[in-house]
Amino acid sequence: MCRLNPRIDFVFKKLFGAEENKELLIDFINAFVSEEDKVRDIVLKNPYNEKEFIDDKLSIMDIKAQDIGGKWFNIEMQMIDQDYYAKRALYYWSRLYVSQLSSGINYDKLEKTIGINILNFNCLEEEEYHNVYKLTNIRSGKELIKQLEIHFIELEKYDENISNVMDRWVDFLKKAGEYTKEDMPSKLREIPTITKALEVLENMSLSEKEREKFEARLKWLRDEKSALVSAEKRGLERGLEKGAKQKTYSIIKNSMKKNLDIADICDIVELSEEEVKQIIKEFEKD
Repeated sequence: MCRLNPRIDFVFKKLFGAEENKELLIDFINAFVSEEDKVRDIVLKNPYNEKEFIDDKLSIMDIKAQDIGGKWFNIEMQMIDQDYYAKRALYYWSRLYVSQLSSGINYDKLEKTIGINILNFNCLEEEEYHNVYKLTNIRSGKELIKQLEIHFIELEKYDENISNVMDRWVDFLKKAGEYTKEDMPSKLREIPTITKALEVLENMSLSEKEREKFEARLKWLRDEKSALVSAEKRGLERGLEKGAKQKTYSIIKNSMKKNLDIADICDIVELSEEEVKQIIKEFEKD
């Protein structure tokens, strides 16, 4: 059984961003892009490097690559929910697009750049787990230029209904830790690169330094998730409290309109006079 989770960015990059595993990355990209953007070969621009991973405190584990036709790709696996992730995705897309100018080329030579963001959380108000965004005219739907394309793959929305290659790769990402070569679903075994990806994960070893960094990243992910859960719980509690106060305030106002005295109002809402006055003050301070 796989012991390393491919949804953790470090493992994801070591799996798909290594020179010896380029065929996995090619098949992975081709599962999400349109027919016209499918790649036959690819050059990794920031392949996984153990020393760089260990030395880089920020360790941004995206994968940058260019296919033999000139198109650029930026692939990122993100485990933890982040505010404004769509803006972040656009920012990383733009950095890669603009970086082409550093080689001295003119604007007419800028190549199409595709961002593929795999998210272990829900980010968009869309029902489907795979959504693609381009630059289009809001009335005619006509595309301005083909250079901009950003994909979002929200793993939490995947319903485990396998019908195409994309579903198979998403299923692999979500459940690789549960599978062995023997019990992996036949629909996944139909794709040779997915079978190989599972084998790579099963045989993936970490150096002592990598293991230390990996454990530190796992702890950080757990801490971040715990902090998010706590924040959501506090927000829910505050929301419930505010909602209850709003309802009580409405009862108080309706009672006042009926000219009930304060003692009767206090009996109705089961609060002291001081508490009733405080609620009135809180909701009428503006």
